[in-house]
Amino acid sequence: MKIVVLTGSPHKNGTSNTLVNEFIRGAMEAGHTITRFDTPFLNIHPCIGCDHCGMNGPCVFNDDMPNILDTILASDMIVFATPIYYFGFSAQIKSAIDRFYSRNGQIQRKHLKSAFIVTAWNNDNQVMSAIEKHIEILIDYLNLENVGMVLAKGYGYTGAGIEKHYMEASYNLGKKSNTVTSRLG
Repeated sequence: MKIVVLTGSPHKNGTSNTLVNEFIRGAMEAGHTITRFDTPFLNIHPCIGCDHCGMNGPCVFNDDMPNILDTILASDMIVFATPIYYFGFSAQIKSAIDRFYSRNGQIQRKHLKSAFIVTAWNNDNQVMSAIEKHIEILIDYLNLENVGMVLAKGYGYTGAGIEKHYMEASYNLGKKSNTVTSRLG
C-alpha cells in the first residue's frame, strides 16, 4: 500500500512523532511505501471558507496543500498523528484537515484506509473524548475505513514509563495496517 502520514506536532522528537516513527517502521517492514508530511513545518494556510474551490478544485492559496492532497489521492491509506494540547487535533494538522474541503468528493470516493495516533499528557477518561468524536465524524464524512488507532493517554513526554507500550502498539498498527482493526487507549 501507499500510505500518507500527516503529523501535527511542532516537536520533532515529541511523543506523537515517536509513535509515528514506530508506525512507519512497522509499515515499511510490511512492504508499504510511506510519504510523510510534518504539517507544522510546511506552508499551509488555513481555510477561509471562501468556496473558491467549490469542494472540487483549486484553492485560492498557493502553498503546500495541493501537493499533500495530490499525494493523498494517489494513496491507499492516510494516517493522522497529533498531540492533544486543548482537547482536539493540534492547530497545525487541523489547518491541513480543513483544507481537505477543496477535494472532499474525491477523497470520499477514494474510500481510503485510515489510522489515528493521538498523544495526551492527561490520563483521565475525558482527555480523548472530544478528539474521538471528531475522528468518528471525520471517518464517516470522508468515507474512510478505519484500521485502528492508538490513543496514548498519560504520555506527555518521551521516556515516560508507559512509552514502550504505546510504541509497540504503533509499530503493530503499521505492521498490520491493511488488515487489522484495533484500538488502544
